[in-house]
Amino acid sequence: MDEQDIPIDIHTGKLLEWLVSRRVVGKEWHKAIPDIRNKINNAIRDMPAHEELVKLLSGAHINYFHCLRIVEILKMTEADTKNVFGRYGSQRMKDWQDIVRSYERDSVYLAEAAQILVRNITFEIPSVKKQIAKFEQLSEEATKKSKDMVKSQNAIRAEFNALCQQLGIKGEKIRVELKEKLSELPRMYGEIAEKMSALDKAVNLYGQYCQNKNCLEIIRHVTTHGNTTVYEFLYSEAPLSVEEAPVDFGEEESVPEVSQEIDFGDAGDAAATIDFGEGEITLQTGDDIDWGEAGDAAAAEAEEINFDISLEESGIVVEGGGQSGGVARGDEALSILDAPKYRDQFIGELMELEAFLKMRLYELTTATESSMISMTFLDEIAGQDTNTIQQMIVNVEVILANAMQPQLQYLHQVKHSPRYIDVLAAKVKQKLTAIDKLKEGENLCKEKSVKYLQQAADLRPDLTKAISHTKSLQHQIESDISKRYKNRHVNLMGGVNTI
Repeated sequence: MDEQDIPIDIHTGKLLEWLVSRRVVGKEWHKAIPDIRNKINNAIRDMPAHEELVKLLSGAHINYFHCLRIVEILKMTEADTKNVFGRYGSQRMKDWQDIVRSYERDSVYLAEAAQILVRNITFEIPSVKKQIAKFEQLSEEATKKSKDMVKSQNAIRAEFNALCQQLGIKGEKIRVELKEKLSELPRMYGEIAEKMSALDKAVNLYGQYCQNKNCLEIIRHVTTHGNTTVYEFLYSEAPLSVEEAPVDFGEEESVPEVSQEIDFGDAGDAAATIDFGEGEITLQTGDDIDWGEAGDAAAAEAEEINFDISLEESGIVVEGGGQSGGVARGDEALSILDAPKYRDQFIGELMELEAFLKMRLYELTTATESSMISMTFLDEIAGQDTNTIQQMIVNVEVILANAMQPQLQYLHQVKHSPRYIDVLAAKVKQKLTAIDKLKEGENLCKEKSVKYLQQAADLRPDLTKAISHTKSLQHQIESDISKRYKNRHVNLMGGVNTI
């Protein structure tokens, strides 16, 4: 094989060492670079207006190959300064020709080009790529975060809607809507009371089991008389009037100031003096006061008290004992299902009845000898089949569910706990505040995502330009080395094509 056909393979990372080791460039090549850079900086200040020159000088780091192209352009722009001997009288041309000669001395240009190539491949281009990748990653993360915030908003909004639905309000003016909603409490209690008749059989069965007809007294009373006042439940008669205390929501009201001074009328000496009439009071002659006729005669004529007169004859009316004709005030003015104490007792009785029925159903469906012996007396009661018991359980569960429904519990708390309306309103507003904050965060993340994408897009032209310049520089270096070795093919391994 001919020597010219053998390629020269050089690893790009060791290109500069390869050039020094083969004495293509000197070891002290870097000492000449500062002087050359100063000449380039001075020459750039005075350049002709040329489109290619502007594009060339605004590009990457100016090296020897750029200087050669600048000289070629100046040959056209400075053609009128050329003399008969072929030399240019233009100072611009002289400056750039001097720069080219300085580069060519000891092949300094090749060492600098190799250094620029290695730096671009090792640091510059990967750095720009990492920045682009980082901005794209940040954009993706911001987009994902904004989507997560949208999901969180939807979840919180669903919770908000569910809470408003439970409260039966729109959620626009929370306190006002809750106060207005309190008017529906009597209707809700009335619906529960209407369904209580379905528990008659279950209550009677439990009463026979307990051998106490007065058990479950709240349930029995509501079933028989409805949702009456606590007063009627306690005293077995309706009150003459009901004075229910107004609901206090903790709002302060302005009270007019009342003067604490007593007004005695117009001041004056005349008003302060009591007029007893003219003259002085004189007693009759004698040391004793004349009380009329002698006391003995008056005492003799006095009638004795007759204790045998009846109450009807005397005209005295004695009111009946107990609470008849009374006024229901305070907790006694509340309905049974509304008064906290009796409401809790009512719910407790429902749970007690439900537990009894479930136990009875269990004993009927999994009857063993021991359980049948213990419940033999219940078997004598009619209607003790499993279907009947199951229906009784369903009836109890329906009423218990109505009594424990969230809207009713919320409104009951609002009515009997003045501060609870603030807690409830704060809970609803907290969800709205969280939605607003998430919305702001979503918009911010979207803005960041667009911003990062734009920054990545701004870097891509720089990356393209850097790769293009590096490829051109690599090709120029390969060509220059090839000329030095009888035009053998030079291959820079690990070059820009592998990036």
